[in-house]
Amino acid sequence: MVTTATPKTIAVLGAGSWGTALALLLARNGHQIKLWGYKAEFQRLLLKEKENHIYLPGYSFPENLLPVIDLETTITNSDEVLIAVPSKGFRQLLETAKKPLSTLSKLSWASKGFDQQNQGLLHEVVREVLDPAPIPMVISGPSFALEVASQQPTAITLAGERLDQLEETANLYRNEQFRVYTSDDIIGVEVGGALKNVMAIAVGISQGLGLGANAKAALITRGLAEMSRLGQALGGRQETLMGLSGAGDLFLTCSDTQSRNLRFGQAIGKGASIQEAFGTIGQVVEGYDATAIAYKISQQNRIDMPIVTQTFNVLYDNLSPAEAVNNLLRREPKPEHH
Repeated sequence: MVTTATPKTIAVLGAGSWGTALALLLARNGHQIKLWGYKAEFQRLLLKEKENHIYLPGYSFPENLLPVIDLETTITNSDEVLIAVPSKGFRQLLETAKKPLSTLSKLSWASKGFDQQNQGLLHEVVREVLDPAPIPMVISGPSFALEVASQQPTAITLAGERLDQLEETANLYRNEQFRVYTSDDIIGVEVGGALKNVMAIAVGISQGLGLGANAKAALITRGLAEMSRLGQALGGRQETLMGLSGAGDLFLTCSDTQSRNLRFGQAIGKGASIQEAFGTIGQVVEGYDATAIAYKISQQNRIDMPIVTQTFNVLYDNLSPAEAVNNLLRREPKPEHH
């Protein structure tokens, strides 16, 4: 049975495809939604058209979903706040709205990636920037924005440091099509959400080179092993990386061209330059920056992450995709460990 939550006023900060999809989900669940984006002109367009024609066309806003412009007022007058901006803009948003965000008892986000400044996880940025810091909660899992908007069955994970604090927030999202599990492993969930984009680029490069299903399966499976190594090294749990926010999101992102990271990798594998590949996507490709940070973390902690390393070499050191594949295949044989 799906639990019905008491209607609340919820601020969704980030009017891209993912933020808009979550705003639609919450509005359909009966909550009053304020959808904020950092470009005032774009927000006025959303308000006029009552639809996000740029990032999520075809889904009209219900009456209880209102695009807004004033950030501080939006946060102050809301019961809950959900951040859905790209990870590279996460810190800046916290710093811009530090005063009202510091008054919250809890803060949720659906951003996936690492902090660009300190190469840490996003919950660490919350503690660093906000004083006092609200209780952190992260939403992650296999969930394309278009399918959430079209009310296709979806299951995700909501993670925080204490399970007893998660149910109230989880119930805001739950309905007959949207299933929410809870976890107290916020580190594992955040690592999975960041690294799956790196692996999707690697799989995309493989596909762009014309390699087959065998190579794809190998990259996904060994990519999951690398995700588990890094997650555990940072304090996460292996079982979390085997769940929705790890394996689930990895399989989704590597298997469907709705994934920007997969399409970005495909373009690179077909011979496009980095800038040309970005041009084909037209939106943020989270895995590009995440690759550099994951590589740096692996080097600092001496974690064996060959797929991350070769992807980094292609994206940042001008290594050819074909040579990167050869480097992986020429590695010393060893027993399989996960």
